[in-house]
Parts: sequence; structure tokens; C-alpha cells
Amino acid sequence: MLFNRLSRRHFARIAGWSALGLSTISAESAQADASRSLPSGFPRNFLWGTATSAYQIEGAVNEDGRGPSIWDRFAHIDGKIGDHSTADVANDHYHRYKEDVQLIKALGAGAYRFSIAWPRVFPEGTGSPNPKGLDFYSRLVDELLANGIEPFATLYHWDLPEALQDRFGGWRSRDTSKAFADYAGYIAAHLSDRVKNIFTINECHRLVYSGYGAGVDAPGLSLPPQELNQVMHHVALGHGLAVQAVRAHGRAGTRVGPAENLVVCIPAIETPANIRATEIATRELNAGYLTVILEGKYTDGFLAYAGNNAPKYTPEDLEIISSPIDFVGLNIYLPHHYVAAADNNSGFALLPFPEAFPHMDSEWLKIGPEAMYWAPRQVAKLWNVKSIYITENGASATDKPAADGNTYDLDRIMYLRNYLTQLQRATSDGVPVRGYFLWSLMDNFEWSDGFEKRFGLYRVDFKTQRRTPKLSASFYREVIARNKVV
Repeated sequence: MLFNRLSRRHFARIAGWSALGLSTISAESAQADASRSLPSGFPRNFLWGTATSAYQIEGAVNEDGRGPSIWDRFAHIDGKIGDHSTADVANDHYHRYKEDVQLIKALGAGAYRFSIAWPRVFPEGTGSPNPKGLDFYSRLVDELLANGIEPFATLYHWDLPEALQDRFGGWRSRDTSKAFADYAGYIAAHLSDRVKNIFTINECHRLVYSGYGAGVDAPGLSLPPQELNQVMHHVALGHGLAVQAVRAHGRAGTRVGPAENLVVCIPAIETPANIRATEIATRELNAGYLTVILEGKYTDGFLAYAGNNAPKYTPEDLEIISSPIDFVGLNIYLPHHYVAAADNNSGFALLPFPEAFPHMDSEWLKIGPEAMYWAPRQVAKLWNVKSIYITENGASATDKPAADGNTYDLDRIMYLRNYLTQLQRATSDGVPVRGYFLWSLMDNFEWSDGFEKRFGLYRVDFKTQRRTPKLSASFYREVIARNKVV
């Protein structure tokens, strides 16, 4: 091997690695590290699940009193969806939910994270609720429980009622934050007798920057920086108000928290200096949402960087946003930044990704399994979080059926095996991850990509609605059965 033909002096000189904090180690210690055995498995009672979202699978957009969402309008604008599709039918889960619950059961999964469509329950966003909308989720919850599957509900997965976008400008207004709290309280009052775990808002970063900044997601706006920061503040405020509403109206023992795609920072090389720099970067690069939720304040660095573009807020806002939560959900797909210690004002440097950095079928989905170790570890350490769920993790893959009709998605299995190995490393180190929800149960409407990108354990023929397990479904079933990476 090339490594064995290089002296330690030459090795440390390559590409200036010593500047990144790489220290030379003895051949003996390197060999000992390489031979160290993997953790034996996940903790007892570790919760294994899958995840979906309402707009991506339900269909039935005009049935039983459901109102339109911002995604209904957006998907029907020519050119907004890559394959020119819509989610009007999607997976037809609204009619096939019992069949889909059996797919979860077949995996041996003990939990299912689903989202509730706000416009199905409140067609106008506020005002009178729609009994048929709530009844659908009540029936879904009953079906899950009857099959031994614990329901985890997400209140908001991007399908804002169009009426609130038209009336208030959506999350540009505090009125939407208040309306979200009313909706959250209603759901908690009617479902928390059976649903004990509730996530407030899914992926604030994505919904703000893609929907209100880049305009590639609904509602398709491109706001200037100050307005964008104000939108994020209103989403954070909505989260806090929803937490308070769940506490006020939910049954005793109802647990609540966010589900966020935090900016994941990884030490380029695992030295003490780089690890500390990565913690600093994690705190600052998530300052607009997760940090303020967990600290009750915007960091000095965030406010200095934003300057005149900082959001306008009151001390009461910060108290609401930081309302005590029971857990933190983390959606982890990729490393956003590799970090090195630096002698600058921030204390860290973000390293550029090489052009050849590997990715899955979606070009944005860079393969960095160590994200699954460092992200929950940093959240636990920085903010003393005692309960973490991986609320989403998974990968798009090419997923072309073979001649025998089976889908041998070895690329997805490779991705999952490596990420789960790093999660197993985290739990063995005492990081308090309580459960994992694989994205996704089945192929679905993948937002602006339409049906072109497939993330599911089950392949869906969207013409016939037939669900067929891929090889990755067998892999995940074995992981669950053994409670360890296989």
C-alpha cells in the first residue's frame, strides 16, 4: 500500500495536512485503531421506524373537504416540477392507508412518522375545522396501533393552507404563526389520547430558503435577506407557540419537539482543535433556528453577520421560541461542511468540496456517513439534549428493476449500512439517540423533482399503485430484527 511506502514525515507534508491539525501517530497505534471492533449493536428498546409526509403520498387533494395548499398551486404552475407531475393522486395513501400500514408491519418497524395535512383539517387555515379531515388521521392512528406500530405525528411538513398564503403572505406574517398554534392545539386535543409524540415543524431551513429564498419550492418566492430572516423568525415563533399549545391542550405525557435538517458540520480530521471548531460552526450556522430554540437567544455572531438584515423580535418572542421541549428530531442526509480549526474571528474554516466528491442519485445528496455520528453528538453536547430522534435519513437511488422484476438497490444499501454504522458508533459512545426513522417507506412525490427521484424501501408503480419491496427493504428488516448493522 502507498501508505506503507511513505515515511511519517512525508505523509504529514502531503497537501499541507499538518495545517489542519493532523498529528503523526505510531504505526502500532494506527493498527490498534484499525483492529478495534465495531459496537455490538444498538441500545435495548431502540426505536426503528419509517417516515413519510402528507402531501407526498396522500393524494385525494379535493376529497372530503380538504382545502388547497401552497404546494397544490405551485405544482400546477408549468415548469416548477421536473417531470411536470403533481401530487393530486401521488401514492393514493388516503384510500390505501391500511395496505401501507401492512408494509410498515412487514418490515418489523415499531414506529411510523407521518405528517398531518393542515388544509385537510382546517381548509381555510383557521376557523371551523373539517371533521372528515381529522377523522382520516384518527383512523390511520387506530390502524397503526392495532398493528403494534407507534404513531409519531408531524404537524407541518410544508403544505401550508393556500388561504393563509393569500391572506397573510404565509410565514411572512406572525398571523400564520398564531394560526399554526391554534391548529396544533386542536390536533393535540383530539389525537393525543393515542399519539404521544408530536413534531412541530419539519425542516425550517429547507422550507424557508427553498420556498421563500430560492423560489424552487412552494410558495416560490425570492425575498431579500431581511425578509427571509423574518420568515425564519416567524417559523421559529410558530414552533414555540405550537409547543405551548400542545402543552395546554394535549393529554398528560404528550411529548413534543422540532424536526430540523440542521446544517451538519464535520471535523475534516478528528483532532481536538478541529472538533472544537466544528462545534463552534454547528452553533453559529444553525443560529437562526435550532440554536435560538435551544438557547433562547440569537448568537452575537448571527446578529453581527445579519446586521440590518437581522429579524425584528421582542424578548417575549424569544421566551416563546425557547419553550421547553422533550426531544430534538434531526433529519440527516449529508455533510454540509467539513471544518478545520482556523486562526480567524470565527475560529473555524469551511473547506471546499472537491468536484469528485461522491453523491447518490440526487446530486445534492453527498455521501458522508460520519454526519450521522457528529450531528447528534454535537447537538447533545452543545445544548445538553437528552433525547434525540433521527427523524429522516435515506437516499435516492437509480432503482431500475432487473429482468426478474426485482429492484436490487445495492447503492441504497451501501448508503444505509455506512450511515447506520456511524449511528451505532454514536449510541455506543453514549449519544442519546432514541430512535431512527428511515426516509422513506415508499417512493413518493419528491417535491420539485416530481416522481423522478425514488427514496422508498418499496417501489411504487404510480400507474397501478402497486407497491413492491426492494432489496433494501430486506436489509432494513434484518437491521431491525437484529438491532444492529448487518
